[in-house]
Amino acid sequence: MLTSVDTDLIRVLADPLRLRIVTLLARETLCTTHLVAETGARQTNLSNHLKVLREAGVVETEPCGRFTYYKLRPDVIASLAGRFADLAESARAAAENKRACP
Repeated sequence: MLTSVDTDLIRVLADPLRLRIVTLLARETLCTTHLVAETGARQTNLSNHLKVLREAGVVETEPCGRFTYYKLRPDVIASLAGRFADLAESARAAAENKRACP
């Protein structure tokens, strides 16, 4: 069963740019400059999206000199994936269940 935390996380990841950021961070730790180059988004827009991802616990920061690097928290993504896997398994198990109409 999905919780309210899960649905909040789904909303966070539903934004195309945030999903793109997460996809890029799944491959490597990147700074804002790298993410601007990869996504074509403006730095201010990207920073706002990174703030949302940070607050949701999807990414964490790592200061490095005057740059801030971002890395994905795979445990958060794995937890959400596990919830969806549980839903899929429930659907498979209940495929023949049909409630009769009154």
